[in-house]
Amino acid sequence: MFSKISRFLGEVKNELRKASWPWESDPKIKGFKKYKELVDSTVVVLIATVLLAGFVSLWDIIHTQVIFFLTSLGR
Repeated sequence: MFSKISRFLGEVKNELRKASWPWESDPKIKGFKKYKELVDSTVVVLIATVLLAGFVSLWDIIHTQVIFFLTSLGR
């Protein structure tokens, strides 16, 4: 069990080395500016998630009300 976990973590480490990281391009950039692209991308993803959740919630409420209306007609 532990050997499988160790092998998995080793493979993950190797794959992460192959990835291109946005902050490796300019070694002069220090501090928080180093992660600007990462922070900007995270903000975009969070906003998109909130908008999608709102859209799905709105349609859920609309469909619930339509189904409730249609089932109340039959009573």
